[in-house]
Amino acid sequence: MKSTLYYLHALSALHVGTGQGAGVIDLPIAREKATHLPYAPGSGLKGVLREEMKPANGSDRSVWEALFGPARVMDDEGFAGALAIGDAHLLCLPVRSLAGTFAWGTCPFILARYRREAIAVGLAAPDLPGVLNDEGAMTSTSTLLKHQDKVVLEDLDLNAQAGADAWAEHIASTVFGGDTTWQELFKQRFAILPDGVFDFLAETATEVRARIRIKEETRTVAKGMLWYEENLPAETLLYGVVGADRARRGGGSDSEMLNQVTPKLRLQLGGKATVGRGLVNWIKQEV
Repeated sequence: MKSTLYYLHALSALHVGTGQGAGVIDLPIAREKATHLPYAPGSGLKGVLREEMKPANGSDRSVWEALFGPARVMDDEGFAGALAIGDAHLLCLPVRSLAGTFAWGTCPFILARYRREAIAVGLAAPDLPGVLNDEGAMTSTSTLLKHQDKVVLEDLDLNAQAGADAWAEHIASTVFGGDTTWQELFKQRFAILPDGVFDFLAETATEVRARIRIKEETRTVAKGMLWYEENLPAETLLYGVVGADRARRGGGSDSEMLNQVTPKLRLQLGGKATVGRGLVNWIKQEV
């Protein structure tokens, strides 16, 4: 199987939920069991891609069916699609900052996971950052996040440290390739945070919105119709692995099948589409 990495850049709040929650938040987002970090299941993304790449009526569907499998299975004529999409894991979380408006925060644990996946699919990734003080935040040389040698995120006061340039350049050029303006905006706001600090922010810095339903007759809130929904904020970055096997019908190789996947798309992922949630950029890294 030929594989590469893909990225999701959230252009609006993103709600990939797990159904009804038992806590204060009625509709929480999906989180990994062990790390409790937010993620987006690959199954949902594959379904969205399948619909987005679907050929127009009357067009040749052979490549589309080779990638995703046949639209309808009749008797013994069914076959598995060549495309495999892994879950999208959190790469950078936007966090409110005293200077620079907001920061794209990540941590050594996330970068280690990302680097492992990049190397596994034959892509380059920078070395892991050096020692990070428990009360420090690594930034790039062009950072806008420093305020009197401090990086203040939400209500956390961290000491600014150098050392994030290689990772800032790598992620900026990969996710925002070809757009020098956004590459510079990213590098100016990128920060590597201690694992414990990032874990706290991943729990508390997500976006929670209150929703209500109004009674038509009185224009007041219907009884019991106040609920809270959790979202990943706009500008969140996620990554995952996308791979392709040889075509089980049509004869295409694994590389040919992977190259058939559109490298850049604007998709709607997750729930709450009618209230503007889930608009993302899909970026497939070229191999």
